[in-house]
Amino acid sequence: MPEAAALADRIRVSPIVAQILLNRGITSDAECLSFLKPSLKLLHEPATLPGLTTAAARIAKAVRDGESIAIYGDYDVDGITASSILYHALTGLGAKVRTYIPHRIEEGYGLNPEAIAKLCDEGAGLIVTVDCGVTAIAPAAVAAERGVDLIVTDHHEWKVKDGVAELPVAVAIVHPRLGGDYPNPYLCGAGVAFKLAWGVGQAIHGARVGEHFKQLLVEMTALAALGTIADVVPLVGENRILASFGLQCLPQSKILGIAALLESANLRGEKLDAFHVGFLLAPRLNAAGRMGHAGLALELLTTAGEERAAEIAAYLEAQNRERQATERQTLTEVTEEIARLGDDAEGCHGILVGRRGWHPGVIGIVASRVVDRLHRPTVLVAVNEEGVGSGSGRSIAGFHLAAALGVCGDLLVSHGGHEMAAGLKVKEGRLPELRERFQAHARATIGAEMLTPELKLECETGLGMMTAQLVNELGRLGPFGHGNRKPLLACRAVEVAAAPRRVGKTGDHLQISLRQGGKVIKGIAFNRGDLADVLREGQRIDVAVEPSFNEWNGRVSVEVQIRDVRVG
Repeated sequence: MPEAAALADRIRVSPIVAQILLNRGITSDAECLSFLKPSLKLLHEPATLPGLTTAAARIAKAVRDGESIAIYGDYDVDGITASSILYHALTGLGAKVRTYIPHRIEEGYGLNPEAIAKLCDEGAGLIVTVDCGVTAIAPAAVAAERGVDLIVTDHHEWKVKDGVAELPVAVAIVHPRLGGDYPNPYLCGAGVAFKLAWGVGQAIHGARVGEHFKQLLVEMTALAALGTIADVVPLVGENRILASFGLQCLPQSKILGIAALLESANLRGEKLDAFHVGFLLAPRLNAAGRMGHAGLALELLTTAGEERAAEIAAYLEAQNRERQATERQTLTEVTEEIARLGDDAEGCHGILVGRRGWHPGVIGIVASRVVDRLHRPTVLVAVNEEGVGSGSGRSIAGFHLAAALGVCGDLLVSHGGHEMAAGLKVKEGRLPELRERFQAHARATIGAEMLTPELKLECETGLGMMTAQLVNELGRLGPFGHGNRKPLLACRAVEVAAAPRRVGKTGDHLQISLRQGGKVIKGIAFNRGDLADVLREGQRIDVAVEPSFNEWNGRVSVEVQIRDVRVG
């Protein structure tokens, strides 16, 4: 690795970290140093986001004129945090603001005409959508008929008819991929809301926005991080910057609901990373919308006082446990249905199954679990008593799920989403034809190589390099997630230092000690307890590992998580 060694010497990092930077196309010294030390100064100016300048000017006018502004959000974490960002920013500017989030089961995703009419009747002078609205042509028309201005902020796919975009009537549509040439097409709903909040501040206070509002924006990075990580958009560029700063701001957030949420997840005082958001915090916020009404989660992050925040956080904790039980049962039933249909066979390139009785609030999570197991794009449909199915899907790299649903659009009541996740509504009688067409499209567009999950190794090294200094340096490459994978290193010809053993309540995991050149290090392989029957002391193996710190009884040591093993 001569190039990596030279880079490492210039920017003063280990050759391993230098090689990882090169692997990711980060080659100049300046780019590397910026990546290793993210700065809010590197965020793109709000005015570069298509539609934002017009939207910010209209909102600023509403603030000055004392108009009632309604924020219409989505019920997932991205929508909840986007709504919260705009709420805090606009109230901080003195605006009259109310929020609205539809009920997942009773109203479904996005804008609906009844809700828009209600907001208009209740005196809204301006409606601003967050994380939804780009496909809401009919609901937008209701606002126009009532003489109420609508601003749409979204990041999902829009409708296309005969090659031409079909867009709702609005004062402005703020969207990172719709018109213009915005440098970050992967901005999520919370990221768009953050940029809009910044832009409104500029429209009112000038380009420098003022110290008080600047500090408010920095605090809002905590909410932007929650939405960005939870929505699984690529953690690159300004998404990574927002996530990085937001993770630092979360533990010190002045929002009482965030403190209560951290308390309920036993994370007070912890250094947070993307794992804590994706697997501990986001599920609790999502539980409100999945099992009940997301309005509670929005209240938690906006208006809740200390006592009310603790009450909501406890309720979300209970809802999350109920969600987990429902998810486990649904996964069992979905797995059985997939096996019955033969969709777990090698020739199947896409999965679409539906049934009455499934909870529409958990099928998206279950679809993710199926993708993890079978590595096939998966759409699950929960059919209600009226015979209408609500579907949620997750995809694999290279298969655009929202576009695939567009191919089936004539069979659907509605659909929307983006490349990796999408939703739909469909009548029960259409399910067989929908399944057939979806699978035909998957067969035609998914190559065999796309169906095989792969582990991308950064470089080859030895156990002797697994030091505390390396783990600390690797941490500077985070936060890790979609688009910025956790570094995976290859170690060849390591020796099994002692007989491996199964660990965990049901023996699902493997604990092992590895030796190489006099260095012995402990390792854990999650969900690979079966290897205990294959590996033996003294055996030579190749391993793909992630080095990390393990804390136990006040002692910190370097261990490795083993992601894959090659024997022989």
